[in-house]
Amino acid sequence: MERLVAAVLAAGVLQVLVATADDHYLLSRIAFGSCANQSAPQPIWDAINKFDPQVFIWLGDNIYGDIRRPFIFLGKERTIGPWQNAPRFIPSSSSKMLSRYNSAKNVPGYLRLRAKAKVVGTWDDHDYGLNDAGKEFSAKSTNQRLLLDFLDEPQDSPRRKQAGVYTSYTFGPPGKQVKIILLDTRYHRDPLSSDGSVLGDSQWSWLGKELRGTPSAITIIGSSIQVISNLSGTTGPLFYMESWGRFPKERDRLFKLINDSKRDGVFFISGDVHFGEITRYDCAAGYPLYDITSSGLTQAVEKVLPSPLRFIVRFLAWFTPSTMRVKNQNCRYRSCTYGEPNFGAIQIDWDASPVNLKIQVRDINGLPVTGVDISLSELQAWNRTIKAGQDQRHCTLEVKLPWIVRYRLAILVYSVLA
Repeated sequence: MERLVAAVLAAGVLQVLVATADDHYLLSRIAFGSCANQSAPQPIWDAINKFDPQVFIWLGDNIYGDIRRPFIFLGKERTIGPWQNAPRFIPSSSSKMLSRYNSAKNVPGYLRLRAKAKVVGTWDDHDYGLNDAGKEFSAKSTNQRLLLDFLDEPQDSPRRKQAGVYTSYTFGPPGKQVKIILLDTRYHRDPLSSDGSVLGDSQWSWLGKELRGTPSAITIIGSSIQVISNLSGTTGPLFYMESWGRFPKERDRLFKLINDSKRDGVFFISGDVHFGEITRYDCAAGYPLYDITSSGLTQAVEKVLPSPLRFIVRFLAWFTPSTMRVKNQNCRYRSCTYGEPNFGAIQIDWDASPVNLKIQVRDINGLPVTGVDISLSELQAWNRTIKAGQDQRHCTLEVKLPWIVRYRLAILVYSVLA
């Protein structure tokens, strides 16, 4: 207990010291993750602590604050199926949300991390307060305060006065600066079927200023939902996942903003989907835009089946078409996805010429399951002279695939059922 108290006090002091030293803090190791159920065992913090990050980024579902009701097909209240008449998820009270945040904040492995690294983050739906919720959610202001308390956000922070939890940080000396931009994809988001706004007018204005502002060697944009991948385009009509791809106008606007800003070294990190993967899009700007997805710290898609049957999940992940996924020799499985607990790891070699980025998704033991090595020279604005579409490796959107390819997962499932 004494060690835990000391760790908490040290974490508070560290947050203050690092917050005042961002401009001079040479950043070379960053970890990130999402989807951590506070009620589940969290042994993955041992691997994260062993990686020894200087900064850890929460990408949402930092707790599971809403209440998940059981699957009910028949009866007065049906939570699933064609006759569903009751919601599967319902919000919990602010006191229960606070209790769950307190449980998450006092996990021993996370306490050790807080004692030596700066922790920043944004939210997704389950810590926002309700599964798949957007701007219509009534408890968002209260839950914003709870999230910022969990992140030890200073009481005078602008984040406590604005509508939404978006923010940015800059680390490092001139010439070696890393800018971290964290988006809020919940507070202002229109309904999923609307093709409306993800960020809202005020956040779009802020993001434009951030991208057109002082240059940095590297710019990491954190989004709770995937930016590049749109697997819903190939998993529907069986099931759909949240992503920027379900708001095509907004995603095009995001890509255009990055392109017009002529900012170097931009890539995305994301969470939400309960598996890890790396995707890229070559036709949005003059250089490839990567999205490294790490999900989740406890929640994982393979956990839905007993261990002997998890090969089925891996087969379906391989069989489902994905035009954006990076497939190389660094993948543990043929699908180049990873459906067990994982975290993201970024290493920056500032001494290399040109500067090198090693970005990986790692397992519970800290071993890589997929990764990319990127020379910073590949992410340069001068490459914008290359015509969009010249490199066709990752340019075909999932929704543009021939229908027999796009819907082959649904065809397989319906054929098996038949």
